[in-house]
Amino acid sequence: MKNAALLTSIRESSDQELKDRIKRLEEELFQNRLKRFTNQLENTNLIRSARREIARCRTILSARANGGETAQAKTSSEGEK
Repeated sequence: MKNAALLTSIRESSDQELKDRIKRLEEELFQNRLKRFTNQLENTNLIRSARREIARCRTILSARANGGETAQAKTSSEGEK
């Protein structure tokens, strides 16, 4: 259920928002890897979840670039439910 909400929010984002999100997640991933290396990271699952969210964002961006998916307006996705 949590992943579905995350995926919906990713799909509703514009291309620029997705690029900004990827940049933020990559910085977060770097910080978490650095903390893990110095044994300061308590929850190592943060690395895995950041990598997966980056992959989700990149997948949506590439699908939009290839024409497989279009950017959805926030109101249109609510009407489909």
